[in-house]
Amino acid sequence: MKHRRLGRTNLRVSVIGLGTWQFGGEWAKDFSQDEADRIIDRAADLGINLIDTAECYGDHTSEAFIGNALARRGDRDQWVIATKFGHHFLGHQQRDTVYDPADVVRQLEGSLRALRTEYVDVYQFHSGSDAEFNTPGLWETLAEQKRRGKVKHLGISISSKRENLNQVEASDRIDADVIQVLYNRLERGPEARVLPACRKMDLGVLARVPLASGLLSGKYKPGVQFPPGDVRAGEDPRKLDEKLREVEKIARDEVPPAVPMARWALAWCLRQEAVTSVIPGCKDVHQVEANAAGADLVQEGHPLALK
Repeated sequence: MKHRRLGRTNLRVSVIGLGTWQFGGEWAKDFSQDEADRIIDRAADLGINLIDTAECYGDHTSEAFIGNALARRGDRDQWVIATKFGHHFLGHQQRDTVYDPADVVRQLEGSLRALRTEYVDVYQFHSGSDAEFNTPGLWETLAEQKRRGKVKHLGISISSKRENLNQVEASDRIDADVIQVLYNRLERGPEARVLPACRKMDLGVLARVPLASGLLSGKYKPGVQFPPGDVRAGEDPRKLDEKLREVEKIARDEVPPAVPMARWALAWCLRQEAVTSVIPGCKDVHQVEANAAGADLVQEGHPLALK
């Protein structure tokens, strides 16, 4: 595993992280603590030290799986935990958004309890609008949580529905060090302005959905139907087929022979110099191992090493 400095923080994180939205039960699979334990144990074996989660992946469900696993392991200080605030889980694929400062403190306390930790390494504003971003007193309240040691660094998880360059450029004002952005071979919008701004400001960048919700694994073909309960089941079939036809073209024209497409897709994101780490999800130990292998294709100092 390779590690990189997370922007201007003093943290070094694995270039392959562990995304944990799936632990909340919205990917057509309910997890047990034992399954989460085995995934986290194997991730540690492979050198992964970054876990990304959120308060609304279930009602702190994902965080609780992580907290129990790390408490059992007894190595909390070896991990970089990034979680988020701003949403309440109301049910399967149902949320409300709450950025009121007092409520955000309650969300933080709930996350700390679930994670069984005294601090969060990166606490991220979760996909909110500019009006929510500018909620009076929000960032002053979070600065106080930093002073109390409950938050080490602040971050901004940018909504996939808008570019939000202005939120990135506000990082110095609100003392945020990390940007999370949706970025993959099918979704390259951040390359135009957001990633260059992050690089200029020395912000750490976490690339979420690097496998395009599994489409860049190469195992799905046009016409696929995802099972009920899977977040992908609600996507417009025509748009889904269009993406999968593009995936077939990418596999044919860009992925080197004998290289698994998923491994290539993760390394493709990491060749972008602004990207610190990718945070793919996984459903089992095998997928953790497959994801970690993406680091093998990353040649530091040679951002264009891939075809």
